[in-house]
Order: sequence, then C-alpha cells, then structure tokens
Amino acid sequence: MSDKELASAIYSDRICFNYSDFLSASCKKRWSFVDAIYGVMPIFGMVTRKSAHSVQASDEHLKELALQIISTQVSDEINIARLITLAEQQQIDRFDIQLPYPLSEQQLEAIHNEYRKPLNLSQQNDLLCVIIPGLAH
Repeated sequence: MSDKELASAIYSDRICFNYSDFLSASCKKRWSFVDAIYGVMPIFGMVTRKSAHSVQASDEHLKELALQIISTQVSDEINIARLITLAEQQQIDRFDIQLPYPLSEQQLEAIHNEYRKPLNLSQQNDLLCVIIPGLAH
C-alpha cells in the first residue's frame, strides 16, 4: 500500500493518520512470524526507536511502525492507545487520527485507561486530535 493510500497528511507540524486505511492495510498484509509476535505483543515492535529529524521522517517512520502494531484482532481503543504510545516513543507530541466515525465518551475513556498517562484528546466529528502533554513544547 502506498504512502498516499495510507492517507497521512502533514499540516505544518501536525501528522494525520487515516485509521481505516491502517486497518485495511493490516487485513491485506502477509504476516510473518515476527509480524504476528508484534501484533500479539506490540512492545517488541515499539522498542525500535528512531529519533525524529523532521516531521516527514517522523511521519514515514511512524507509519512503518504503526503497520506492525495496528491489528484487527483488538479493539479500536487498544489500537489507538498503541498508536499514541508509539508516537510518544518517537517524540511526536501532537497528531491527528482520521477515524471512520466519531468516538463515544466511553471509547475516549477507554483510550485514557489503556494509555494510562496524561493525555489530551479532542474530537472534531471523526477527527481525533491527540496531544501528549509531557512532550508538548
């Protein structure tokens, strides 16, 4: 799947990921043994850290790693919390996630519970805006 199909757009210093496209790519992906391990225990896929030299480099690297940890086998809330953890590890403090539908208050609470650290989440229809306060400038 091409970068364009993953629908990641950069708005100045903000990265936007299309969650539906990640799930679609995850469904079509041919899984290796290592990919399966990452899917079940995503922490193995997240230990590979790469410093972000630019927003573009961060965007590309985050997309590669996200494809390893996003899984159709777990809830959207868990996938989003994994993506937030991954962004934090890559020192990305602000990004957006384009969702197929707006999340309910219960789903937002579940993301907070899964992530377990301070987190600012706001929605504009089906766009989830994520700010990780500890990293924000």
